[in-house]
Amino acid sequence: AIPYAAPPTGPLRFRPPEPAVWQGVLDATGTGCVAPQLPSRLRRAVGDFVAPQSEDCLHLTVWTPAPDQRRRPVLVWLHGGAWQSGAGALDWYDGARLAARGDIVVVAPNYRLGALGWIAAPGETANMGLLDQEAAIDWVVAHIEAFGGDPQNVTVMGQSAGAMSIPCLLMRTPRFQRGILQSASIGRGFRPLGPAHEIADIYLRAAGVAHLDEARQLPVQRLLEAQLAPPVLQWLANEGAQRSLFAPVADGQVLPLQPEQALRAAAGQVDVIAGYTRDEMAAFPDRGLDPASHALGDLVYGGSTRQWADDTVAQGRRAWSYRFDHRPNPSFGACHCIELPFVFGTLPAFADAPMLQGLQPDDAQRLTDALQSAWLAFVREGDPGWAPWPHQHTFA
Repeated sequence: AIPYAAPPTGPLRFRPPEPAVWQGVLDATGTGCVAPQLPSRLRRAVGDFVAPQSEDCLHLTVWTPAPDQRRRPVLVWLHGGAWQSGAGALDWYDGARLAARGDIVVVAPNYRLGALGWIAAPGETANMGLLDQEAAIDWVVAHIEAFGGDPQNVTVMGQSAGAMSIPCLLMRTPRFQRGILQSASIGRGFRPLGPAHEIADIYLRAAGVAHLDEARQLPVQRLLEAQLAPPVLQWLANEGAQRSLFAPVADGQVLPLQPEQALRAAAGQVDVIAGYTRDEMAAFPDRGLDPASHALGDLVYGGSTRQWADDTVAQGRRAWSYRFDHRPNPSFGACHCIELPFVFGTLPAFADAPMLQGLQPDDAQRLTDALQSAWLAFVREGDPGWAPWPHQHTFA
């Protein structure tokens, strides 16, 4: 619960993050609140979590072997959740095991979600959740040496929306040296400014206001409920772009108005691991293991990840790719999110996850060892230990 930015409340709601300020000694040993959010649409596969919510959520958690001067490699984790749900401060993403096993420092920030972080209203700043992520990385660069980390050896790792946020950050001024993209939804693209303004207007009217200034006065619950209003959901269905309700916007200020060329250039900024799962869409409502679901998964996750690896290598950087194929539950297969318990070594925290029912202990240990060894080797030495792209490594 270390604040990396001021609470985005009152007049700071819907504003870019401001520096955190406090007097005296701050007790940051407890667990902070998570960003206000509705239940995840993936809970039928991943399970659910309960955590206190508050707009005062711009905190991060640090796991370190020791607050000394060792200047260890740093791993910053950006959680997924379609920019609508999730948090860095969850037991699912406890970084203690990675920090201890790899002698690294792990940092997990929360960032603003849904309309609070990603609405794009005329005359206002868009992509505030992305600016939150950037502020958290700035905090790491400024302060992580006091926690035994090296501010000049930072890897940013993300999954799903968190992974797609990494290309967005690379389109700006990168503050990190490597990236790990797990199921990056690059294939969804960026919402153009016109449609982003249109859904912002429909959403605000559903909340009972006409302007963002009025929305700054509303109870946060009203803002969450408006995300489920029929006109809002109908607009999203009509868009038909497989995008989240609120997501990165090509606004011309935080991100370019024409992002395609900038996205290709961004792939040349850092070395990466970039991969996806065999049955991505099986975690989502109304999707499964059928050919149409596989085709959509390859469009949103697979093809765009392979293109990112191509673009990375074409610009002189190194890329490694993987596919996670292990299928413990035949109903969900190797679905979206399934690699996370193995990456973090947090299988007990995922004990209620339907996607893992049927997992054998030997497979659990084997996959945890394999993913953690590869990820930590990349964080520490810049090479996960298998052949680079166009080879694709399989975790089965």
